[in-house]
Amino acid sequence: MSDRKIPQKWESNVKALKAVQVAFDMDEKVQKTIRKKAVDAGLSPSDQIRQILGLPVNKRPKRPRLTVSLNEQDYQILAQKYNLDAIDQLEIKRKLMEELVAFVEQT
Repeated sequence: MSDRKIPQKWESNVKALKAVQVAFDMDEKVQKTIRKKAVDAGLSPSDQIRQILGLPVNKRPKRPRLTVSLNEQDYQILAQKYNLDAIDQLEIKRKLMEELVAFVEQT
């Protein structure tokens, strides 16, 4: 191995490289319960698992947001649905958010 010093701005990346992700194949009921508890606690499923195991959890607040990946065809479908031009992605996003809020208000 080289004796070269790692630049300070990369040091946090070195720690991340040393971490190993562990995946669990468990009963659906166990997975669902852990996910629900995480949502109720405002945690990610990963942080919920760390908490259950007594491991430190990053206390830094996470920005609460939902994500969905939209491809070109999705924008075409949504543009037609909202009677917009598919190139107007910001307006499509606004309409999409309105629809999601309306969905929650109806439930």
